[in-house]
Amino acid sequence: MKNIETLIQEAIALLKSLIETPSFSSEEQQTALLIENWFNQNNIPFERENNNIWAYNKYFDESKPTLLLNSHHDTVKPNQGFTKNPFEAIVEDGKLYGLGSNDAGGCLVSLIATFTHFYAAENLPYNIVIVASAEEESSGKLGLNSVLKHLPHLDCAIIGEPTLMQLAVAEKGLLVLDIVVKGTASHAAHNNPDNPIYNAMPVIDWFKTYQFEKISEVLGPVKMTVTQVNAGKQHNVVPAECHLVVDIRVNDCYNNTEILETVKANVNAEVNPRSMHLNASSIPVSHGLVQAGIALGRNTYGSPTLSDQSVLYCKSLKLGPGESLRSHSADEFIYVNEIEEGIQLYIKILGDFLKQ
Repeated sequence: MKNIETLIQEAIALLKSLIETPSFSSEEQQTALLIENWFNQNNIPFERENNNIWAYNKYFDESKPTLLLNSHHDTVKPNQGFTKNPFEAIVEDGKLYGLGSNDAGGCLVSLIATFTHFYAAENLPYNIVIVASAEEESSGKLGLNSVLKHLPHLDCAIIGEPTLMQLAVAEKGLLVLDIVVKGTASHAAHNNPDNPIYNAMPVIDWFKTYQFEKISEVLGPVKMTVTQVNAGKQHNVVPAECHLVVDIRVNDCYNNTEILETVKANVNAEVNPRSMHLNASSIPVSHGLVQAGIALGRNTYGSPTLSDQSVLYCKSLKLGPGESLRSHSADEFIYVNEIEEGIQLYIKILGDFLKQ
């Protein structure tokens, strides 16, 4: 077994290679090869479908529960604010710059190193499976969701996203609705009591004022926001329809189906969800993974940002080096010592959990 310091240095080297290899969502072929190479060099068998790579601990036992380790190797495209080359791994003042360094390359290589540390351990109470997944940033069809059918039943999971190695014990889900408010088309000079733009006003007001009853202790209330309004093409024509887009951040007290049913029962409009599978997720504070983190001085909180937790059916903890606020930012970076700390904490938390 490699010592932890060696794993840390090799993980940082892998992250630098990942940064310098473009991997936009659905275009992760080359970074997948880099991850394959890690497993080959460490004599760890793996499987691949599309651009998803996964591997099991050496002594996998079907009679035992299974823990998933997961993070993604796709990135968004660099924004125009970058002053550094987004595809050059640059270390300055302890910061490792580059696209995907923080979201979520640092988390991914830290989890890969952690999995490698435990790979050959005997008599573990849990199986461990790691998935380096694709298409997370685009919520694509060929990401983690497409791999789940190949995996054994999952009992719990750690999802690697930048949390400053604090314990995100719940994550809001996302429901995006396309709303069509109907009316009657007419010339603007004529009286029209069925103007769809006016008809949309009480619909917008409902989204502004309605409060879902259940408030999560960790995530707070469900939040609904009208983000787009579109109607009409010229000044003297009343259109037949007014189109709205509504962004709903769902707490862990509801599933997306319940939210959709409530909306449909309360608004006089056509309601079309873009997706129903991005549900809220959570893990009890009493769970062994969380308790192992708390024992090491980690704090718990609820996360407003979305991750691949939304496609899982098991209890899941979001945890990783880096800071969420740096994600998708210009001159994205992660501190090198955050990766060092992240690997050490992952190994310690997992080790303590597996001893319980």
